[in-house]
Amino acid sequence: MDIEFRIVLKDVDESYPDTLKPEEVAVYIAEKKAKAFDETVTDEVVLTADTIVCIDNLILGKPENAEHAIEMLQLLSGRMHRVITGVCLLHKHQYRSFYDVSEVYFSELTDDEINSYVNKYKPFDKAGSYGIQERIGLIGIERINGSYTNVVGLPTEKLYRELAKL
Repeated sequence: MDIEFRIVLKDVDESYPDTLKPEEVAVYIAEKKAKAFDETVTDEVVLTADTIVCIDNLILGKPENAEHAIEMLQLLSGRMHRVITGVCLLHKHQYRSFYDVSEVYFSELTDDEINSYVNKYKPFDKAGSYGIQERIGLIGIERINGSYTNVVGLPTEKLYRELAKL
């Protein structure tokens, strides 16, 4: 996007109220992450985001271990799920939040394909246990309705428009 940036990490509790809808969860966590920076920045724009995978209104977060990752991918195999990314822009103590939703259709994955992917790529830091830009995305995704960059983890098309408003 030709925008200079730097990455600053902070530990943030990513828990959320059980009453929230999946779209609200992604935005809630993105805003929680932004609030961790509110006291320390003034003129900079802080961008925070959170991506979740949702199937049958069940939110699939990051897997706890290999077995959990395999279970998630087996659940996604041959089905459509939604990838929702909540984004929060913090500038001068003002918050601007939005989200994007993409529908992802997985083909039927074999146990060997799933096990090989989990063992080689170790997707333990990824919601839903996969990265679309990795092998599983290249061999297992039939189609996407919506933004590819959203599935990667940041809907750059919407982000660019929101940044232009600032």
